[in-house]
Amino acid sequence: MKAADLRNMPLDELSSKLIELKEENMRIRCNTVLQTDRDVHQMKKTRRDIARVKTVIHEKNRAAQTENT
Repeated sequence: MKAADLRNMPLDELSSKLIELKEENMRIRCNTVLQTDRDVHQMKKTRRDIARVKTVIHEKNRAAQTENT
């Protein structure tokens, strides 16, 4: 997932994407603990995607706040 693609999405889509990624991260963590899934790379990728989405949400919120003042 690229940050440029995320910047083109509206805030409500970004929020739903964030929830989806958090659920996926939890599923991967549970499977890793239960040793049914050894895809540690996927966990790292999901964590970084969550950080990207949070960053874009923060950028959009700051831009909207700046426009209001």
